[in-house]
Amino acid sequence: MDWPIQQVAQLAATTSRTLRHYDAIGLLQPTRIAANGYRHYDERALVRLQRILLLRGLGLGLPAIGEVLDGADDADALAAHLDWLRNEHSRLDRQIAAVESTLTRMKAGVPLMAEHMFDGFDNAQYKEEVEERWGAKAAAEGDSWWRAQPDADKGQFLRQQQQIQADFRAALESGEPASGDIAQEITRRHVDWIRAGWQGREVPAEAIRGLGQMYVDDPRFGANYGGLEGATYVRDAMAAYADRL
Repeated sequence: MDWPIQQVAQLAATTSRTLRHYDAIGLLQPTRIAANGYRHYDERALVRLQRILLLRGLGLGLPAIGEVLDGADDADALAAHLDWLRNEHSRLDRQIAAVESTLTRMKAGVPLMAEHMFDGFDNAQYKEEVEERWGAKAAAEGDSWWRAQPDADKGQFLRQQQQIQADFRAALESGEPASGDIAQEITRRHVDWIRAGWQGREVPAEAIRGLGQMYVDDPRFGANYGGLEGATYVRDAMAAYADRL
């Protein structure tokens, strides 16, 4: 049994164009091509597509996804994906409970419980990804620094970034150029925030450019700035800032 490309695209919430692109780069080839030229995909191809979409959700680029797909058995890889999804589900449930508790206490006018406010906000979930991108030493140092921060400092650190994200979105909506003074001042605060997370170490220009590009490439980060348009604006602002260093 197989399915035509239009049906697969609809089921996977993607597009036929994307599936054709995956075929062109050798990432997902159709099982057969019908007499009318339509691509068809069998069960094995759908499993591979499922894995592609899962890895895209983790922020991996297409070349990296191809390497991952070619290096592991489908069943073993899906089992690992399933473990990650279950852990992510649990983490999100904890975050929801923490925020609901905070909101309930705020509305009731009772003191907040700092020790419960950040349940589910543990950055250790990204340990393997951080190690892959920046090395085990950087991952260990970042995790150690975060865990050592008092709850009040963690809250302030998160609020600072939320304000920076909101200011970037407002600058974009008001038509401020990414290289203009307003956007560059927001970028300066953003780089200062990154420097704090790097335990005060200087952030080189190439790292600033690389992080900006990551916001565009990784939908998880781009969502913080309003999606692709916002992430592109931040990337351009960070590139302009790096050019002046």
